[in-house]
Amino acid sequence: MNDVPCNPRVLVVTPEVTYLPDRMGGLASFFTAKAGGLADVSAALVTALFEQGADVHVAIPDYRAIFSDGLAPVLKKEFSKIHRKMPDDRIHLAEDRAFYYVNRVYSDYGTENIKLALAFQREVINNIIPLVQPDLIHCNDWMTGLIPAMARQMGVPCLFTVHNVHTVKTTLEFIEDRGIDAAYFWQNLYFENMADHYEAARANNPVDLLTSGVFAAHFVNVVSPSFLSEIVNGRHDFVYPPLKQELGNKVKADCATGILNAPDPSFDPATDKELVENYGSKDFVSGKKANKVFLQKKLGLIQDDAAPVFFWPSRLDPVQKGCHLLADILYRVLSTYWKQNLQIIFVANGGYQAVFRDIVNFHGLESRVAICNFDFRLEHLTYAAADFILMPSSFEPCGLPQMIAPIYGALPVAHDTGGIHDTTVDLDADGDRGNGFLFKNFDSGGLFWAIGQAMNFYNLPKNIKNKQIRRIMKESAATFTHAHTARQYIALYERMLKRPLIVDDAPNPVAGKTTFDQDPPDRLKT
Repeated sequence: MNDVPCNPRVLVVTPEVTYLPDRMGGLASFFTAKAGGLADVSAALVTALFEQGADVHVAIPDYRAIFSDGLAPVLKKEFSKIHRKMPDDRIHLAEDRAFYYVNRVYSDYGTENIKLALAFQREVINNIIPLVQPDLIHCNDWMTGLIPAMARQMGVPCLFTVHNVHTVKTTLEFIEDRGIDAAYFWQNLYFENMADHYEAARANNPVDLLTSGVFAAHFVNVVSPSFLSEIVNGRHDFVYPPLKQELGNKVKADCATGILNAPDPSFDPATDKELVENYGSKDFVSGKKANKVFLQKKLGLIQDDAAPVFFWPSRLDPVQKGCHLLADILYRVLSTYWKQNLQIIFVANGGYQAVFRDIVNFHGLESRVAICNFDFRLEHLTYAAADFILMPSSFEPCGLPQMIAPIYGALPVAHDTGGIHDTTVDLDADGDRGNGFLFKNFDSGGLFWAIGQAMNFYNLPKNIKNKQIRRIMKESAATFTHAHTARQYIALYERMLKRPLIVDDAPNPVAGKTTFDQDPPDRLKT
């Protein structure tokens, strides 16, 4: 008998590998570019777990066109990061021609996305799980929503992370037609209507994939403690009632938590290769001025290193991101601080771009407002050049810009909701605390007031202002890290496993570990 302790094996299952959600594409039309699983879990988190000694594996679709031809450079970058840090046999690519040739994670067509999701889950269920034989499975979002039901049937603890409240429905019949033996675990799924037996559920009773993941999982994580509370307490009408109910049930059972995401480590002004001048908390004044003047010249804005610069970093989606609030007061903001040459820079895609262009053209504001399509290099540079970022989101499951910005010395001006509430505190210069400016009433008046608070801070004596920015940069760099997020996930995994995730003297094998009490069912054997 081998008495050498082994680390429990964790399989992270995600359909996505990039940080697209807040910076590319739009949730206004959800399917165009919402991608968050490994981004928000994330690639950096998985590798952090691995580097700390965890026996972690990851399952993702084989988006070979994206990985190889540069059609989605950010997606490719995140996959490359995993590949550099982890052995090949820790990375399990789900193979199916359904995603071999796609050039983005989600299609514009709902049916196509369901087919992609089912193809991915079929490969995970039929091939990857039997190969890896995990002690714990960590799934992400609706495209993995069937796997917790299967895991519960097998007796394998499963964590399900909700990144976004969007859900999709389909039938057992359609699921089985895609090669998944749903009869094995159908009773652990969440149906539109209660089903007493399999045949009654199969053809005409849709399965809710996101709610199924919540319903069947042993534990649920929402990527913001406040957003979880807001959902359960009925703060958001757009949340599907069954999802609200099942998350509430998990909270009552003490099987739900909120673990915030963290920015990619590449967001560091001291090492960021996209900046014209790197800087840290000690020399941020000169560094930010150099980047500001360079960007002003590049974008055709008034070149003034003393001009306050506001940065819009999120997609221009009025449903979630509140860009209509800024449109209502754009001219008022600029005219109020006209003599200070206040400037606003958008680095964001979305339908509302046209609205802002019309306002700028009508009032001749081209030297004070720059509207740019998303570009990750320009995004990095603008964080360094900006004094503030604007995030008037109506809701925010987590958010990353409000964490990234203060690392660069740009302070959030934001609506007090969800992940923003968890990461942003009203700045109190006298008390040496806080990192931004929050408004509670979701309207243009609230946003204008918060911008005014930011400008009051901007106009403080330099020694007072710079002291606070220096403090905020240091605190943010120490707090918003994947190491911190990884520690929280490790604690949660250990709670679910009821044993340590990392044993100091345990081997860290890459293959050959068997952890099931018995052989997996025949249908799951390779």
